[in-house]
Amino acid sequence: MALRRLGQVFVDLGFIDEEQLELLLEEHLQRHGEKIGETAISMGFVNDDQVAVALAEQLGLQVIGLADLTIPPEVLAHLTEPMAQLYKVIPVSFRNDILTVAMCEPQNIVVLDELRNFLGYEIRSVVTTPKDIENSLTRYYASDVESVESLIADMEKDKSLKEAAQALESGSVDLASIEALSESAPVRKLLNMVFLLGIRDHASDLHFEPFEEEFKIRIKADGTLYEMVPPPRHLASAITTRIKVMANLDIAERRLPQDGRIRLTVGGHAIDLRVSVLPTLFGESVVCRILDKSVVMLDLNKVGMDPVLLREFRKAIERPNGIILVTGPTGSGKTTTLYAALSELNVVTDKLMTTEDPVEYDIDGIVQMPIDADIGNTFAQCLRSILRQDPDIILVGEIRDRETAEIAVQASLTGHLVFSTLHTNDAPSTITRMKDMGIPSFLITATVQAILAQRLVRTICKDCREQYTPTPEQLAELDLDPAAIAGKPFFRGRGCVTCNNTGYKGRTAIHEFMLINDEIRALINAGASAADLRDAAARNGMVVLREAGMQKIYEGLTTIDEVARETVVD
Repeated sequence: MALRRLGQVFVDLGFIDEEQLELLLEEHLQRHGEKIGETAISMGFVNDDQVAVALAEQLGLQVIGLADLTIPPEVLAHLTEPMAQLYKVIPVSFRNDILTVAMCEPQNIVVLDELRNFLGYEIRSVVTTPKDIENSLTRYYASDVESVESLIADMEKDKSLKEAAQALESGSVDLASIEALSESAPVRKLLNMVFLLGIRDHASDLHFEPFEEEFKIRIKADGTLYEMVPPPRHLASAITTRIKVMANLDIAERRLPQDGRIRLTVGGHAIDLRVSVLPTLFGESVVCRILDKSVVMLDLNKVGMDPVLLREFRKAIERPNGIILVTGPTGSGKTTTLYAALSELNVVTDKLMTTEDPVEYDIDGIVQMPIDADIGNTFAQCLRSILRQDPDIILVGEIRDRETAEIAVQASLTGHLVFSTLHTNDAPSTITRMKDMGIPSFLITATVQAILAQRLVRTICKDCREQYTPTPEQLAELDLDPAAIAGKPFFRGRGCVTCNNTGYKGRTAIHEFMLINDEIRALINAGASAADLRDAAARNGMVVLREAGMQKIYEGLTTIDEVARETVVD
């Protein structure tokens, strides 16, 4: 049966009349993305309580007021603070394996599905107001926030958990028992909290590492690992088994490496966790790579390029054919930059195809092909197949060998625009790397149009940023003359709650862009060294990585330590 529209429910309940409904609908059409209840409140037609009553009437649910309700601690314990804050819900009762939660947007059934997946039991909803939700979050969670630390402390005291884990450790592995232990509420709650914390902090990886005396959990955010309070060592098997169950891996296989994927939906958007399980001396080590499309900047305006470089890079990627290379070490943001470039070129009149290992983010309108070397699907093989699909623009995840490089060169010579990555220290040394692969100089000069080298540096936390005077030792790290930088500002992060007392929050890229012009082509054909190419590129306006880093320092975006760590002296 079709639901009555909320505006009609307002009329049926006597909150507004038909004339006000027409005005409400007209105004609502002008406010894109706003819910009709919000529009009605802003127009003064109804209040929060009336919207809650109307939603309950529309959906056949109960309305409750949380202000006068006392919720038992054992009910609140079913939902951790990060979950309650993320989904804006309050648990109000738990009976017969059914958790009832109060929410102000009961029409959002995705939230109920996500909670059901996370918690493992049935979820029902009742309706309340946004104000009641905010007050209850402060009342029940802010004063005694359930943290990973408190959860682990409770697990340490749980004798039944310890006895079950020790029983498994003492004898042969009982798969039924270890799976039951992995499905226990404390283990599920701990993992849910770690996953949510990692996603909330925009972490790139979660590490679960067994050692002889302890089991470590570390979160990698902004390129740096942070250690959490370790859970009890005897629960290592239960935690790794729980992850393997979620990733559909073989829990009986504990001697061979395994790879899998966990798909979650958090806050309305899909998140992939790429799981790698590796047997070690003291158990299985697990690393989960978090792939959250919602935080990836698929926009060239947001990858950290300065306006002049961005203009030159856009000219290069708009060429009809040739090779555009992005270079740098693992984790330097090469793939993100290439995705941003492809997103800009993704028009209906061109066919874009990629071959990646693995495909990290699904981009609408682009045909993406994963690599699988086990069945012979290598970069070279995929690239050959892609060329038969009539593409205009091709992304090759990485040029790893001569065969892939040769096919990429041939593709660009036959009228395709090819994007790819290489692992080199800077832009000029990319030419040397291609020659080492066996690509002749005349083919390099005929196909390579531009090379972008990049690094990621951490940005200073905006909440605790302060100006300071660097010490002579810090200046020496970048070979800076105190007289030459007199009057120039330097900033750092003091450390605060926002940045976990690190002084840094987020990252930005620094770039070195070498455009292959006639002078550089002549030098490549003459067999010039990387140093000669660098000098020629600098004469033509190339800003080297360290100079680009210095610009970010003077703009107050990053620190001397970060630039010194990520760049080398020429």
